[in-house]
Amino acid sequence: MKSPVELSPVPVTTAPAVRLTQLLLGLACYGTSMAMMTRSGLGLNPWDVLHEGVADRTGLTFGTVTALTGVVVLAAWIPLRQRPGIGTVANVLVIAVVVDLVRAVLPQPQHLVWQGALLLGGIVLNGLATAVYVGARLGPGPRDGLMTGLSARTNWSVRAVRTAIEVVVLATGWLLGGTVGLGTVLYALAIGPLTQFFLPHVTWSPKRR
Repeated sequence: MKSPVELSPVPVTTAPAVRLTQLLLGLACYGTSMAMMTRSGLGLNPWDVLHEGVADRTGLTFGTVTALTGVVVLAAWIPLRQRPGIGTVANVLVIAVVVDLVRAVLPQPQHLVWQGALLLGGIVLNGLATAVYVGARLGPGPRDGLMTGLSARTNWSVRAVRTAIEVVVLATGWLLGGTVGLGTVLYALAIGPLTQFFLPHVTWSPKRR
């Protein structure tokens, strides 16, 4: 039986070059995967449904809405007594910039085959990117911290809290006009197993230095 992957935060002064590089690479890939899924037109993950809905209503760029949402979520950390790390701040900034840059150069395909390829590629890359940036152990993203913080304060399981948050986020985004479709379902089914598969291979530990 495999031992669980250790994901507790490690001070940034420990192996900073390797871990900061891993963090930035993971976040850049995460932003790229978001852009791929939005361009597929076949459905988004719950948070991106919300981001797209707000972007469509306000005229702000997708990346700008992503960053602003991250800031709002971080504000919710205050009563939960969560402490952000450098990875938390980088999560807000890097993903927002990268998703807008990639969306600017990535055309939206009209053929279903290419749409499907973008969607599936985006989901797999998202799972890998999540494992890479989480595995750097430099602090959770804003949404991950909200989930764990609420779980600690309510004594609900992480699974129950995550489900509740994503149902609310998805419903709000859908009402605002965000894209819900096959991709939304595939993402929900695949992202957990994908991230779990990649984590042992990319998580930083002293033994792997």
